[in-house]
Amino acid sequence: MATKRKSKGAYMISSVAEMYEIHPQTLRLYEREGLLRPSRSEGNTRLYTDEDLERLEFILNLARDLGVNIAGIAIVLQMRERMEEMNRQMQGFVDYVRTEMLTRMQQGQSPGTGLVPMRRPVVVPLKVTAVKVSKKK
Repeated sequence: MATKRKSKGAYMISSVAEMYEIHPQTLRLYEREGLLRPSRSEGNTRLYTDEDLERLEFILNLARDLGVNIAGIAIVLQMRERMEEMNRQMQGFVDYVRTEMLTRMQQGQSPGTGLVPMRRPVVVPLKVTAVKVSKKK
C-alpha cells in the first residue's frame, strides 16, 4: 500500500485518516482494541509515528485485502511480535556462540574440544552369527 508520507515525524489523526482513506473512528477503534498505540502530545492529541504508520499499513492489509477481523488481526500481531522476539533471542545465541568460538580459537584450544563437552565415541563390534538355511524338498 503506497502512501504519501513525509520522512520522520508525527502525524495527527486527521492526517493519517486522510492518507489511508479511513475514518478517524477506525483509528480510535484500533487504538481501543490495542492494535495501535500512538503517542500523545501535551494537549492529549494522538500522534502517529512512521512505525505506527507501518503497523497501520499491515493492519489495513489484513483487514482490507485478506478479510481478517479485529480479533484475528490481534492474534496475527501477537504472533508477529513473538516471532520477532524469538528471532532476537536466536540472534543473541548465535552471537554468543560465534564470540565463544572466536575466543577459544584465539586461545589456541585443541580442535577436539568443543563448546559442549562430548564423551569419546564408544565402538561396539557387531557380532555376526551364521544362519542355517534349509532347503525344502
